[in-house]
Amino acid sequence: MRQHKSTRRAVLGAMVAGLTGVAASAAFAQGDAAAGYPKQAIKMLVGFTPGGGNDIIGRIVAQKLGERLGQPVVFENRAGAGGIVAAEFVARAAPDGYTLLIAPIGTTVFNPVLFAKLPYDADKSFSWITMVADYPLYLTINSKLPVKNVKELVAHAKANPNAANYSSTSGVFQLTNEMFKLKTGTNFEMIPFKSSNEMIQGIITGQSMMGFIDPTALMPQYKAGVVRILATTGAKRAADYPEIPTMAEEGVDGVIVSGNTALVGPAGIPTAIVKKLETEVNLIVKSPDVIERFKTLAVYPVGGTGEEHAALAAKDRAMWREVVKAAKIPLQ
Repeated sequence: MRQHKSTRRAVLGAMVAGLTGVAASAAFAQGDAAAGYPKQAIKMLVGFTPGGGNDIIGRIVAQKLGERLGQPVVFENRAGAGGIVAAEFVARAAPDGYTLLIAPIGTTVFNPVLFAKLPYDADKSFSWITMVADYPLYLTINSKLPVKNVKELVAHAKANPNAANYSSTSGVFQLTNEMFKLKTGTNFEMIPFKSSNEMIQGIITGQSMMGFIDPTALMPQYKAGVVRILATTGAKRAADYPEIPTMAEEGVDGVIVSGNTALVGPAGIPTAIVKKLETEVNLIVKSPDVIERFKTLAVYPVGGTGEEHAALAAKDRAMWREVVKAAKIPLQ
């Protein structure tokens, strides 16, 4: 039996109204979740020992975020396996916005291209909130080493192959050094350390000849004269350290590397909570006092959306996979 047109229109109208009601209810639930958040302390993890760049950056953000949200943000160092231990813990946490991760580029880009299997998926395991900061790395040597520039370092390494090694804690440092080796025809061996501070001490004590190091823990030692910086991996000289040339100016093209620090949580956090955290952290990193604090660390505030950072990380992973392939680095 044919259904009357007016009846069909009524049925369709009821279906549309029902779907609209479901969408409205979902939107209301999302907004309600954000309005009531946070009701308790938030845990923010970093996968490295105290004193390193991401630890310092994370503590600044945690303090400010707690002040803005009216709940404590408890900062926890859960070091191990180049940040993998902390990343796995957060990936497996309840997606309620109460467990967050200060995620350096090693976690989101380099571990995925260096390990055949990880206990997390950089694309699927996290709710991406925002990028907090970025910074170049700095090619650093002991100030007592008879080397004044990158060309001399390359010559020194080739003349002393048994002493040619570099400091590293995680993938970003390892692959930057591997890129440097490819560009210069050198054969530095990796010396693993647990933190940026330990990498620097390894250079100071002569355990390693050199290293590409993030600036946060490095610059005080540089200003004290106990290490020498030969070049920056930035595309241009840092405004606060104009005396340090770029790798390209030192005759090594293509070694442009920017480290970064993101804030993520476990996948599935309600969108409204993600956006609330995104908004708050963007306000934090753009506040004058935090900009000034970051400036003393030689890092730069970024902000933006989680979607933007996730897309950038995916693009970077594709590029670094090519470096792994060219350097013939076996997957771990």
